Amino acid sequence: MNDQLERLNRLPLRSNLRGLSPYGAPQLDVPILLNVNENTHGVPADVRAAISAAVTEAAAGLNRYPDREFTQLRTALAEYLGHDLTAENLWAANGSNEVLQQILQAFGGPGRTALGFPPTYSMYPLLASGTDTEYVAGARADKYELSAEFAAQQVRELQPNIVFLCSPNNPTGTGLGLDVVDAVYEAGTASQTIVIVDEAYHEFAHDGTPSALTLLPGRERLIVSRTMSKAFALAGARIGYMAAAPEVTDALRLVRLPYHLSAITQATALAALEHREALMADVADIKIQRDRIVAELTRMGLSPAASDSNYVFFGGLADQHQAWEYLLADGVLVRDVGIAGHLRVTAGTEPETTAFLTSLERFLADPHAAHA
Repeated sequence: MNDQLERLNRLPLRSNLRGLSPYGAPQLDVPILLNVNENTHGVPADVRAAISAAVTEAAAGLNRYPDREFTQLRTALAEYLGHDLTAENLWAANGSNEVLQQILQAFGGPGRTALGFPPTYSMYPLLASGTDTEYVAGARADKYELSAEFAAQQVRELQPNIVFLCSPNNPTGTGLGLDVVDAVYEAGTASQTIVIVDEAYHEFAHDGTPSALTLLPGRERLIVSRTMSKAFALAGARIGYMAAAPEVTDALRLVRLPYHLSAITQATALAALEHREALMADVADIKIQRDRIVAELTRMGLSPAASDSNYVFFGGLADQHQAWEYLLADGVLVRDVGIAGHLRVTAGTEPETTAFLTSLERFLADPHAAHA
């Protein structure tokens, strides 16, 4: 046991937090960072200028608390999402993780359970632990698929208070059919289960892919969460949001901290929403690079999963950590998600994607590399 852990364990820490490690992907100083699904294109110059102007204007009133209800932002988010949503349906916080945390604070807690379907977003069990909610790991079928019938069966049997459905799923990148969402919602009727559909990467989905937003009318226990970290290239600004019935947003008001969304954050988000056309142009380019990665990995004899996100999960490696280290030595950082034979790579710019593909193909041709 290292000294830091020993000192931590001397504190009267809650028992369900003992032994846990904080969330965190490697943050290494390498030329090409493709490990945490960031938008590597960055914020376009005209959008940066608009954000700078909005933040400068907001700075004049920083001696006052911000709009606690962030009404202008909720209205703008409702307009962006469409589907006849209004400001009453929208909520926002400092990243979608804080939105999820507030949902757990309101509907989870001691004696309550949250169900996820691993492999999925690794923050779900950590958020559950942080709110003293028991996390239950459900099951998936072969190739990490999740059918409506199988998911609904688990909800009926386990009767969780909360269900996480990640679509597109992280780390696999695959989307869920709306039949899965509908079946899980109906299966949770008796247990009054809150169903969260995490659509953090929805803007990268293939054209025509429906959103769970279409299912919101008449379903007061359904929540669709989104983020501005990915498509809007605002990972550093920490802006997440969700759409749900107005009574859900009322519930979150009971647990949110006072004035939790700063005036600077609100101004940044509004400016980005006003200039979303420029940001969505980069999304289109990212989708091209993602599809290029899938095609090239298939040509190399690997097994990429179909992706509706800005990353590709792929298998077929005899030793994924050896491949990870080889790429890192070439200045390319990807994500080892702890699944044997698999890695995950963010779709970057065209030059970044080329560097990744070139390095990986060189690794596969290396006679000293482990081969499947």
